[in-house]
Amino acid sequence: MRTKASPAACCTTLEARFCAVRALSADLVAPLSDADASVQSMDDASPAKWHLAHTSWFFETFVLRDFVPGYRLHDDRFPFLFNSYYEAEGQRHARARRGMVTRPSLAQVLDYRAAVDAALVAALPDLPEAALALVELGCHHEEQHQELLLTDILHLFSCNPVEPAMWPGERKIPVEMPAPLRWIDGVEGVAEIGATGASFTFDCEGPRHRVLLHPHAIADRTVTNGEWAAFIADGGYRDPRHWLSDGWAWVKAQGIDAPLYWEQGDSGWTRFGLDGRRAIDPAAPVTHVSFFEADAYASWAGARLPTEAEWEVAAAGYDAAGGNQLDRAGPVEPRPAPLGPAFFGDVWEWTGSAYRPYPGFATAEGAVGEYNGKFMSGQFVLRGGSCATPRGHARASYRNFFYPHQRWQFTGVRLAKDL
Repeated sequence: MRTKASPAACCTTLEARFCAVRALSADLVAPLSDADASVQSMDDASPAKWHLAHTSWFFETFVLRDFVPGYRLHDDRFPFLFNSYYEAEGQRHARARRGMVTRPSLAQVLDYRAAVDAALVAALPDLPEAALALVELGCHHEEQHQELLLTDILHLFSCNPVEPAMWPGERKIPVEMPAPLRWIDGVEGVAEIGATGASFTFDCEGPRHRVLLHPHAIADRTVTNGEWAAFIADGGYRDPRHWLSDGWAWVKAQGIDAPLYWEQGDSGWTRFGLDGRRAIDPAAPVTHVSFFEADAYASWAGARLPTEAEWEVAAAGYDAAGGNQLDRAGPVEPRPAPLGPAFFGDVWEWTGSAYRPYPGFATAEGAVGEYNGKFMSGQFVLRGGSCATPRGHARASYRNFFYPHQRWQFTGVRLAKDL
């Protein structure tokens, strides 16, 4: 939804936002070769080139095609190639085979983006309110893909034996120690969660509704690499007592013994990131762990994962635009938590809540109604944003969601406990 303002002011502000979002995507892929941008490392990931084209297809399809009289598609083949999951938009290329689309080239995709950008900016002053709302949605949609682009490239580079760095940096041995974990007493009784309607939100964030919170406490920071290393050393990945049945089956079937991208060498644990392979920083938040791992760690620690209601009520008083989030193209990695409670940035935090609709939820009319609602099955909610989340994208009511085994995103753990 959009805040009310004059049409001219809306267009001026929205144009600036649109241009900034589109420019950041281009900046993020600047270090990549055509090959880097074309390869797909697994079914869950997409090539960087596909992210660039898909986000352009979104604007071209739902705004230019549907609201600009006489607009002609840049290429009639692109809707089939770059539609993601919109059944209402017809047939599309199989997700698992996006890496086979070696052409159009990266340069041609960037040309496509430039053409869409020029057409949309020219059309903005004459677009109706419904189209302007879709432009705003498209900007937030592209920010989601900016994070996916980075995590997909990270996974791709991790599959390369030479482990290339996207943004090389100075190598150093971390020496910082984590601040002791402290517990914050949570709100007890009836509270409200969900979107307030004051600014843009995704449909799955509402309606706002009441929840009942039981006595609990929530950690003031997320679990660190050093704390996770202690879990590993104590046999956490070998003890079925801490694991859900599905999680234990996953650990055994996949041979899981550490977070994704961790390796143990003669000098200790290292991790692979967008800046290459480095020694883990014991004070930095652990990341690239699945819901199964997060739940097992919480059990080992004598705690549990917070519910999404507990998390949102606790985080509501903190600055959602603060913390370590994505501002520009450059090194992206979780950093040690600051002194004092922090709820936004660094890593997405698994909750114990299933991703399901709130009371009164209804999908939007048309193809955009497929955006979130149809995925409300078998996934768990994450909160808080990460170091790869564009600053300003997250908020207390924001609901991210992934399947319990997935961990290629910047996913971490905050503990909670009953009182």
